[in-house]
Amino acid sequence: MTSPTLTPQAFVDKWRHATLKERSACQEHFIDLCRLIGHPTPAEVDPTGENFAFEYGAAKTGGGQGFADVFKRGYFALEYKGKHADLDKAYQQLLQYREALQNPPLLVVCDIDRIVIHTNFTNTSKRTRTLTNLYNQRPTWLDNAHRKLDGAVFAAYGWPSGLSDDEILGRLLALNLARARK
Repeated sequence: MTSPTLTPQAFVDKWRHATLKERSACQEHFIDLCRLIGHPTPAEVDPTGENFAFEYGAAKTGGGQGFADVFKRGYFALEYKGKHADLDKAYQQLLQYREALQNPPLLVVCDIDRIVIHTNFTNTSKRTRTLTNLYNQRPTWLDNAHRKLDGAVFAAYGWPSGLSDDEILGRLLALNLARARK
């Protein structure tokens, strides 16, 4: 079972003005990210919470216990913070859990407005990516997600797929002009 999809505009509209604290926002924000890209949520994929879960317990390097806000075994660990928080501190927090989480290849931090992805691949140099950098590099999986999203937008507007950028801009301008006349 996959969560219902969420349009990019609905996602932006919902989260742009949200002032929720970290605890109040993080799980719903992540579920909305899943809906945005058409990926099942943690409970849909893993009802036991052993391989994909919120608040996944992890021993800290140096002692003590903590929790990764979202963890998917073999893929990523994600730490949320409130809006405009210090994402470097969030990353340092994730580093304390990394070994207990079996050293996931992606360590992700988010403050609702920003998502920063730190690569953690063995035998490679560390790289930090913002969503903008990732988007500009266009890996295959992102291209596929973009095509799927484009298809959903075309379907929502009732447009044929494969329109050129100029044709899309022309149609959007016509829609905006028609709305302005109302």
